[in-house]
Amino acid sequence: MGTTGSSLVELRDLTVAFDGVQVLHGIDLDVGRGEALGLVGESGCGKSVTWLAALGLLPAKAGVAGSVKLEGRELIGGQRAVLESVRGKRIAMIFQDPSSSLNPVLRIGRQIAEALAAHRGLCGEAARAEAIRLMDMVGIPDARRRFDSYPHEFSGGQCQRLMIAMALAGQPDLLIADEPTTALDATIQAQILDLLIELRAETGMATVFISHDLGAVSQVCERICVMYAGRIVEEGSVEQLFSEPRHPYTRGLFDAIPRIDGGRERLIPIRGTVPNPKHLPKGCSFSPRCMRAVEDCRNERPQLVTLEDERKLACLRPVPAAGASEIRSDIPEGLLQ
Repeated sequence: MGTTGSSLVELRDLTVAFDGVQVLHGIDLDVGRGEALGLVGESGCGKSVTWLAALGLLPAKAGVAGSVKLEGRELIGGQRAVLESVRGKRIAMIFQDPSSSLNPVLRIGRQIAEALAAHRGLCGEAARAEAIRLMDMVGIPDARRRFDSYPHEFSGGQCQRLMIAMALAGQPDLLIADEPTTALDATIQAQILDLLIELRAETGMATVFISHDLGAVSQVCERICVMYAGRIVEEGSVEQLFSEPRHPYTRGLFDAIPRIDGGRERLIPIRGTVPNPKHLPKGCSFSPRCMRAVEDCRNERPQLVTLEDERKLACLRPVPAAGASEIRSDIPEGLLQ
């Protein structure tokens, strides 16, 4: 998936540095039209920075290099007018903290109407009617009456729904959801995930779902990229990664998932911490924490290569396929739905 001819967005050798310290190390990634792609990994691995860099939303001091193409049009180094024509209209992004993304002193209807005016040229009664329709689409009860409410009059889950409505205002081809359920309780999380699935089915837009929650990713996405220390270390379908995680880091993420039907066994944590970007190991960035690492792993940096089953893997000593399948047979069926 994500071949050159069918890709909506193509990232090639994307790098990011802050104050001379490189934090993103050559990301290659394709997003196909209508595809649902998940980005997973620990905090600080570069998931959000990848897309903030792609949309030109990083501060000026950030050094961004490489290529980001939207249907063949280069965005890196593009003019401000080009980027503004893409943000919101072609590629929209929602963030994990909706309360900080909504203006507290403006009525919510006006904020959605502003997005409609900017991206679709709607104004007056047409903008009001479309804003109410979007509020209703994302599940805001009594949308017509609440059009004139302020953000503080909505719950956290409703604010996230409103952010999704604003993102949909431009009828984007790609929606980037940056940990949209992190600040919500479990019941509301499930509702937001269902909403994202329904909206993608209705609109046909592609979705990039950024999260550290493997269960949530399995519900929303078809393909997953696992990131660690600014690199993609494994990429494959949901079925591949959940049944046979091959990279030791991916395997470690699954081993740390508590089992609902399990006993009182201890979880198996990934020892150590994510390395400081200023002092990355010479070889594989995961080698100091990896139980399978050998001397070559500490001296040689593995490249992301495509395996026979079409998954991509960056590891000199991956988990054996058969062993991974046997060990992960305990994954609850619900995570694969």
